[in-house]
Amino acid sequence: MCGIVGYIGDKEAYPILIKGLGRLEYRGYDSAGVALLNEEGILNVYKTKGKVAELDSFCHDKDVSGTVGIAHTRWATHGEPSAVNAHPHYSESKNLAIIHNGIIENYADLKKKLQSKGLTFRSNTDTEVLVQLIEYVQTRKNLDLLTAVQLALHEVIGAYAVALLDKRHPDQIIAACRQSPLVIGISDKEFFLASDASPIIDHTDKVVYLEDGSIAVMKKGDELKVVNILNRELSPKVQTIDLELGQIEKGGYPHFMLKEIFEQPECLTNCMRGRVNIEGTNVTLSAVIDYKKQLLSAKRIIIVGCGTSWHAGLIGKQIIENLCRIPVEVEYASEFRYRHPVVSNKDVVIAISQSGETADTLAAVKLAKQNGAFIYGICNVIGASIPRATDTGSYIHVGPEIGVASTKAFTGQVTVLTMLALALAKAKSTIDDKTYFGIVKELNAIPGKIEETLKLNDRIASLSKIFTYARNFLYLGRGYNYPVAMEGALKLKEISYIHAEGYPAAEMKHGPIALIDSDMPVVVIATRNSMYEKVLSNIQEIKARKGKVIALVTKGDETITKIVDEVIELPDTQECLEPLLATIPLQLLAYHIAVCKGKDVDQPRNLAKSVTVE
Repeated sequence: MCGIVGYIGDKEAYPILIKGLGRLEYRGYDSAGVALLNEEGILNVYKTKGKVAELDSFCHDKDVSGTVGIAHTRWATHGEPSAVNAHPHYSESKNLAIIHNGIIENYADLKKKLQSKGLTFRSNTDTEVLVQLIEYVQTRKNLDLLTAVQLALHEVIGAYAVALLDKRHPDQIIAACRQSPLVIGISDKEFFLASDASPIIDHTDKVVYLEDGSIAVMKKGDELKVVNILNRELSPKVQTIDLELGQIEKGGYPHFMLKEIFEQPECLTNCMRGRVNIEGTNVTLSAVIDYKKQLLSAKRIIIVGCGTSWHAGLIGKQIIENLCRIPVEVEYASEFRYRHPVVSNKDVVIAISQSGETADTLAAVKLAKQNGAFIYGICNVIGASIPRATDTGSYIHVGPEIGVASTKAFTGQVTVLTMLALALAKAKSTIDDKTYFGIVKELNAIPGKIEETLKLNDRIASLSKIFTYARNFLYLGRGYNYPVAMEGALKLKEISYIHAEGYPAAEMKHGPIALIDSDMPVVVIATRNSMYEKVLSNIQEIKARKGKVIALVTKGDETITKIVDEVIELPDTQECLEPLLATIPLQLLAYHIAVCKGKDVDQPRNLAKSVTVE
């Protein structure tokens, strides 16, 4: 959840670190800090509550010299957001400074043990416990820092990515990770360290993704040593990253979220490139070709994910069951891992995560793998932990998603699930040629139809001003579109802080209808499909109770248009592909309502992009 940046080389570290923190601020923005080692061997630590800009302002008149440094932007877990709880944290002697992403689950026991030895603590964080433990181990046994880190981590239960400075050794940074990502950038006589590659691309395209359980020692003069916790030397694999600077900048848009909404036509084209042929008549997934036996022999598919990824899984369930006739269950990854699920080698588990680092989803993958299931990953970030832990999978290839509220990743996930269902259905012969070709052709046309839908932006922006008064929203859909209703409600909650709930429309009568009155806006996905008449009846039930209805309808609809308060028209498409179009106006609606309310759209309160902690 937090962002880590580090630098060691010949350049001044502070400008590199502060710019890198800005790139990682989507991972956490309630406090920030930096530690710098200058030429006199002084270790300066500066930290503030608030965003990176506030840290930069705080450091304006401070000594920020030095060519070695680490920096951190925080999403609070242990200890409220404050300058005291912000990272970096000193050891008791102030010889060591550490930054940390993750959670030390047994920190309370470790803290009690260290306090019994006479150590005192300045903060309420689990991170300070770790740096105190490292120094205690180092001092007690007179060890070098690397060995002390290895021994201390033996005692730690939990997930971590850490970077550590020792003012007595100003020529090195030590970093370690377990179930939390770290990337090392390699350039001429310098190293960069970050939670992901976005702060590194200005400087180099050569990176090493640290494997789980790795400890790296970066020294001035091109020396990189990577070992595991048992001190076995590892051979890091240097990779070339394919990431352009423009992908992580706003490009003239006021917010990353709006930019990413408008990128979806291009993103889905990229997602389908090489998978849907130019003629739009066939879908080919290498994972299905390479692992045909394992996938086709599945007695059951279990989809695991969190938040938006879970919603994508609900749509995937319907598509896979309808086209492939394989039973599918969709599980919250956070619940799946703790309820002793029945999983066997006859199951395929599909793990969905934008970042590929979601802690609960990664834990679900490991649990399923231990029980013999075949694991298929659907992720966006290449080289992330979940792709590395799975047997096979498909990247969604939608480019970096910086806005905390997921938009293009959702449509990318749904697109990959649709292609997977089509490829499996064809291989299983559970779909006839006419149906198959019709869906593939229409899938190929979806980017153009999203372009058309995005032309509604000005209308939705104007419409949004009407509904900023609302304290509650209800979103309704049926069939393929009820998960879209849930996703639309989630987007509104995340960035506008308006309470919203998404339901299958027929379930409205089983409770939510009690909420409906003239002050309750209700968004209904009412496209012309097999459920049209049913949804029409649901709309009439709402209007009979004076609810305000915003209806998403198929272009040319005259029946629903006459009875609702506001209409948003969508291009016609195949029923199973409607979620890819219907979600676009809901993203725009949430965005514009939040902007009208003056909210921080890209960095909503209490949220962070990559949920790498439980």
